[in-house]
Amino acid sequence: MTLPTDTDLAIAAAEAAAEVLPAVTPLTAAGAQQGTEHVTASFAGAATAQLTTADGRTHRVAVLVGQDLVSALAESPLGGLDLAAATQPAVDALAAVLGATARAGVVTEMSLVISDLGGPFTVVPLVGDGIDAAVLFPDTILTGAAGAPAAAPAPGGARLAHPVEPAQPGSEQLNGGVNGAVNGATPVAPAATATVPQQFGAATSQVFAGSSAAPASRGIEMLAGVDMEVTVELGRTRMAVRDLLALSPGTVLELDRAADGPADLLVNGRLIARGEVVVVDEDFGLRITEIVEEAGA
Repeated sequence: MTLPTDTDLAIAAAEAAAEVLPAVTPLTAAGAQQGTEHVTASFAGAATAQLTTADGRTHRVAVLVGQDLVSALAESPLGGLDLAAATQPAVDALAAVLGATARAGVVTEMSLVISDLGGPFTVVPLVGDGIDAAVLFPDTILTGAAGAPAAAPAPGGARLAHPVEPAQPGSEQLNGGVNGAVNGATPVAPAATATVPQQFGAATSQVFAGSSAAPASRGIEMLAGVDMEVTVELGRTRMAVRDLLALSPGTVLELDRAADGPADLLVNGRLIARGEVVVVDEDFGLRITEIVEEAGA
């Protein structure tokens, strides 16, 4: 017997993800429905992550994004950025709503996303200018939660009475029918109202986050809240394997930089600035003395 899934929980988790997923226009969960193999065709990139629930079971979820975000990450002035890292805060947010812990996500080929989920799944589209993203939940993480008190939606979140407005003739929608029934079944969504932009009558390449790359200014705006790992490098050296194996406490390594030379500031492995190492409240810091011109090229 197939157990019902908790669509309220799926929407609440998706709303939490929507609040921290990079986007120019704030995203809103547009109802939950049963997923099909057609859902990935509407998006340009995907990251999947393993969640572990309180009962010790593991599940995989997927975050699908449109071409705008994929292009913005690839064309960042700081170098190509990782989609999995950009979507990790969204994964962590939805995991918290589900009462689960999340492992680091990985970029997944679109053709492998559905099989990675391991079975039937529920999809929650995230609507901004169009359907800009979607979250895919395996039904195993939602089954059994039905009938329990629904998790509270993220602050400011809205739910849609219907996933989207009625489809225009000849248009293509998420799951082959996000604007109405999916495979002949009525989409399930909680009560409330909202209006989805009338882009859903356009071609799929326009409906789902656009067919062209985001302009540079729009891309930067989209990435403004993405956390980046910053590294300060004092210097480098090269060593033979035998010397590495001979390392022991007390060994001193000579680096390729003078003691009074500047340290390098790297973002995503790319040099963007140099500076002077200082001490800030007993911790090391870096006072920027030079911005590398090529960093913004």
